[in-house]
Amino acid sequence: MSVELPFAPVDGIIRRNAGELRVSADAAEELARRIQTHGAELAVDAAERATADGRKTLMAADFGVEQVVSREDLTLPVAPIDRIARLRIDDRYRVGVDARIALADILEDYANNVASAAATLARHADRRTVQAEDIETYFALFE
Repeated sequence: MSVELPFAPVDGIIRRNAGELRVSADAAEELARRIQTHGAELAVDAAERATADGRKTLMAADFGVEQVVSREDLTLPVAPIDRIARLRIDDRYRVGVDARIALADILEDYANNVASAAATLARHADRRTVQAEDIETYFALFE
């Protein structure tokens, strides 16, 4: 599976939550892969809600978002989020701009939660670097 999301913003999210810890490239790649999978799953659910409403355009409300944040407040880029949203939905669907931003916000919160827990796991293991295994361990424990 190719990863649509660039690793640099994901690395930035991990660093923001890791404090003094370093971040391995593998950790950023693993989290980017997990973000992509989660985003594609959320888009499938949103597409089902849009279909139930008789629409072919996904809106922020389809992702459970009532108020959309400003695009400038996001770390994750919106264009790759759009591609992630389209990975597992039919080509007949469109993803509205507000839906892209809403999904990016949801995925950024998701990434922050995972990154924070991964940093805690790295500290607990008495390491100075957040590694892919910390991301994997988080999902093994909590999903």
